[in-house]
Amino acid sequence: MSLPNKRSSSTCPASSSSSSAAAADSSSYSSPPPMKKSKNGLHHHDKSPFPMDDDEEDPAPSAANLSRKKATLPQPTKKLVIKLIKAKPTLPTNFEDTTWENLQSAIRAIFLKKPFPFDLERLYQAVDDLCLHKLEGKLYERMQKECEEHISAALQSLVGQDTDLSVFLSLVEKCWQDFCDQMLMIRSIALTLDRKYVIQNPNVRSLWEMGLGLFRKHLSLSPEVEQRTVTALLRMIENERLAEAVNRTLLSHLLKMFTALGIYSESFEKPFLECTSEFYAAEGMKYMQQYDVPEYLKHVEGRLHEENEKCILYIDASTRKPLISTVEKQLLERHIVAILDKGFTPLMDGRRTEDLQRMYTLFARVSALESMRQALSSYTRKTGQKIVMDEEKDKDMVQSLLDFKASLDIVWEDSFCKNESFGNTIKDSFEHLINLRQNRPAELIAKFLDEKLRAGNKGTSEEELESTLEKVLVLFRFIQGKDVFEAFYKKDLAKRLLLGKSASIDAEKSMISKLKNECGSQFTNKLEGMFKDIELSKEINESFKQSSQARTKLPSGIEMSVHVLTTGYWPTYPPMDVKLPHELNVYQDIFKEFYLSKYSGRRLMWQNSLGHCVLKADFSKGKKELAVSLFQAVVLMLFNDAMKLSFEDIKDSTGIEDKELRRTLQSLACGKVRVLQKYPKGRDVQDGDEFDFNDTFTAPLYRIKVNAIQMKETVEENTSTTERVFQDRQYQIDAAIVRIMKTRKVLSHTLLITELFQQLKFPIKPADLKKRIESLIDREYLERDKTNPQIYNYLA
Repeated sequence: MSLPNKRSSSTCPASSSSSSAAAADSSSYSSPPPMKKSKNGLHHHDKSPFPMDDDEEDPAPSAANLSRKKATLPQPTKKLVIKLIKAKPTLPTNFEDTTWENLQSAIRAIFLKKPFPFDLERLYQAVDDLCLHKLEGKLYERMQKECEEHISAALQSLVGQDTDLSVFLSLVEKCWQDFCDQMLMIRSIALTLDRKYVIQNPNVRSLWEMGLGLFRKHLSLSPEVEQRTVTALLRMIENERLAEAVNRTLLSHLLKMFTALGIYSESFEKPFLECTSEFYAAEGMKYMQQYDVPEYLKHVEGRLHEENEKCILYIDASTRKPLISTVEKQLLERHIVAILDKGFTPLMDGRRTEDLQRMYTLFARVSALESMRQALSSYTRKTGQKIVMDEEKDKDMVQSLLDFKASLDIVWEDSFCKNESFGNTIKDSFEHLINLRQNRPAELIAKFLDEKLRAGNKGTSEEELESTLEKVLVLFRFIQGKDVFEAFYKKDLAKRLLLGKSASIDAEKSMISKLKNECGSQFTNKLEGMFKDIELSKEINESFKQSSQARTKLPSGIEMSVHVLTTGYWPTYPPMDVKLPHELNVYQDIFKEFYLSKYSGRRLMWQNSLGHCVLKADFSKGKKELAVSLFQAVVLMLFNDAMKLSFEDIKDSTGIEDKELRRTLQSLACGKVRVLQKYPKGRDVQDGDEFDFNDTFTAPLYRIKVNAIQMKETVEENTSTTERVFQDRQYQIDAAIVRIMKTRKVLSHTLLITELFQQLKFPIKPADLKKRIESLIDREYLERDKTNPQIYNYLA
């Protein structure tokens, strides 16, 4: 091997040793240096194989050599010699038995709650040693047998315990708690057994599971203990339901014991649910008789909360669903019909939204909302029927229906969670009840709107009026005979427009717009035409006042405004003749001349029954203005030339129809404003009565409205309006039949009736349809088939 130069760095000790060893082993290459044998059998060199430098031995080195590092001497070579043991180590003869005796004494000390004879670390090491030498199988069996003896003895000690049930449960709990603590201690000592032996053998249970199995086995071998434990638990739970204080911690521990042992479902849950069912079945029957429905529902709600709380505190969570279901069945499902019969109507009448919401929520839990929906339908129809069928209260019917609908809507929103099915039930019920009296509700709704839209509703803001119109529109949607509504609404609208009695033109147009959105433009076409006529009449009157005829020919002292109405838009009014004063006749003739000169080819027909006037009257106590109808004005102007007139004189002078004249005189002489005096006195006008001007008439106001009785709706007017509606319906039926037959050419009677019901929007009876078909056959629009009279053929 090469030696280092003077100025080279020293080599590492490991490298030197390796080189030296190589030199010693390779004798063929160079002779080894002299060696001495050391005490430990290793060899080392007598001298270092590296020669020392002369300069390094100089006692007075130069300055250049001071900074040079001294070379590290190589370490002597060491050689390790390993000798194998020829004899195999063996265990002591009684190692397994001695170790088990130590473990057995420790296990017994644990079960007997005595001090350990050995420390835990030594016991743990003993188990580990047995497992190390593959003795774990026998150790497991010995430990299982030892545990079984003690567990069996512990459970046997509970047999025959003649104590109170609560005390007995405490003993069972203590036994279980001791068992848990003891098995955990044993498991901590024999942890190696669990980690090695149990894991490697799938069929072998862990020490904890083995202990549970032994406890379960010997508990089943002591049925008295198990049965008495379950009975005591059920008794404690029943006592708690009866508002007694119980030890919930004890209940929780024992029920966890049943769960850990795997016998909870069979041993406890089944009898527990049976007892629960019996308890609440009896309680439900008792409380339904003692309590009213709101109190009973509160009790049910409280019970469900209590049972749910039990599942949180001590009963296993898996029992929650069947437990709650049992309570719901016994307290709710069995009494659905009784609850609805006894309490639904009073709750609805009282608008008790909170109690109704509670009922809705509880019924939803047991899928009984359908029964509640049917009860709502029955209640709505029954209550609404009383409102609609009470003819004596027809005047208040619409307002009562609006109030009833508003209260139902509040209940629907607040109590029924805006359930769509319940909302549809309310709508269907209202549609049924509002059409119980055919046509009458439609007429009354039109009258109600007339009352709201007519001038004189003091204290009603525009917002309140708009809100009322929206609510009435809801009732309008339920009406089947909307043509009846249209006829009466049009008649009342005409009066409001012609007499200037409309509260707000904007409100009138708003209502027509709403009707148009509901029923289409065809429904409101005539109503809109009426407004156009009124606006056009204003323009015509302005034009007339500026015309040459008005400036040169009109009599002085008279102002007249004319409404020109299109016949097709307005209701049909019966013509009424009257002998007008000369001044009015002149005025009419001049206006007619002006109008026909502007609109050639048209014909004017004066509707005297719709006219109204303002007369100036001189009384002994002052002048007044009288707002009267045209007929009233004609009668009063007769008294300019006479102080007293008989009924026959007035009739001859005015030419007014008998009934109309009697109503007119009655309004002037028998009403609140008595401008005329009647002789003899009385409420009715007779043929021989005489009238004179009441010169002593007084009133606080300057302008006085004399109520015109003829403007109030009479039975005859109602009848004629209804008859016109029926006549229009006949035309619609005829048109529908011809339209269908023209398309189909040949059709059976049944199919024709079915299609008519689908097309016609008003209620009609099959018998009425049959009459219209016969009428069309007579007029040769249709013919019966010669082979089958139930089939109709269309005639072109």
